[in-house]
Amino acid sequence: MPLAWVWLRFGDLGADGVYDMLALRARVFVLEQGPFLDPDGADRSAWHLLGRKAGGELMAYLRLLDPGVKYDEVSIGRVVVDAALRGRGFGHALMREGLARCALTWPGHAVRISAQARLQRFYRQHGFETASDEYLEDGVPHVQMRRSGS
Repeated sequence: MPLAWVWLRFGDLGADGVYDMLALRARVFVLEQGPFLDPDGADRSAWHLLGRKAGGELMAYLRLLDPGVKYDEVSIGRVVVDAALRGRGFGHALMREGLARCALTWPGHAVRISAQARLQRFYRQHGFETASDEYLEDGVPHVQMRRSGS
């Protein structure tokens, strides 16, 4: 089952798009992983990648933050795939789409992420290297990872 990928800025998401984005993120980041405040003020300064099934249901999502919003580099975050699609390559497809947008929008720039520590192997497959010691973010062990611009 392919997903249709759409890039939008926050103002172009519309009420339904914002609702869908927050609902998917809440299912994974709040219900599965424990409570934390997901809307962090950065959504308004982000590109949003939405992966929808043919019927329109949002199944995958990530956001790109412009350089200077969270890190000096562009940042990928809120990477999420609905539980029903995990283990089928959709996370890798989502990251490929995100990295392609980074290369198009900020050619040659490095990308920095705050990755859940348990997902370092996944992100290494996309060219990221661990760039910090482990730390707690919202009660979950994380590390910063960096992908050099090329």
